[in-house]
Amino acid sequence: MNPKIFVGVAVAALALILGGILLVGPTMVISSQDDSLAATPIVQQVKPLEIELEDISVAKISERSATIDIAFKISNPNPRSVIVQTMDYQLFETGYSDFEQISGGEIGSRPEGMVEFGSNYYTLLGENSIILRDKVVLRNTGNTPDLWKAFEDGTNTWRVSGDVFYNLSSMTSGQENELHFEFTR
Repeated sequence: MNPKIFVGVAVAALALILGGILLVGPTMVISSQDDSLAATPIVQQVKPLEIELEDISVAKISERSATIDIAFKISNPNPRSVIVQTMDYQLFETGYSDFEQISGGEIGSRPEGMVEFGSNYYTLLGENSIILRDKVVLRNTGNTPDLWKAFEDGTNTWRVSGDVFYNLSSMTSGQENELHFEFTR
């Protein structure tokens, strides 16, 4: 027989198996003691992540700039791991203005396209937590003396709001989840 036929059959079988895995995705089956429920698998819903403002502080200040360190603690209450793709946040100094954003940022990145190499996302294992840190550098333009005085005196009051985008442990399973947060300190 022709060996190309065997190779073609093997490639087709591998493509079918991979297609089946991508379509079905991972599911969590919880076994039950009750025989009437034993035949139906139960797919567990993803619980929302828990997020806390771990730290926000003015690390360095000079006449020209101020450096603010910010850290968020993200906890996963699920038994399965989740992928934290990106966290967008806005930073307000409420003593200066409740509505004028002084800075913001993004931690992580979202995958773009079919395959992305070198993506900057975080795998958060089941029932664990991680701390995501960022550093914000503000330039003193001279137009905000009240804000700069609060930095120098250390009397800052903060409001941080934003969104975390995450999904199940596989990019192909489940839907993208979004969690909005807002903290004052």
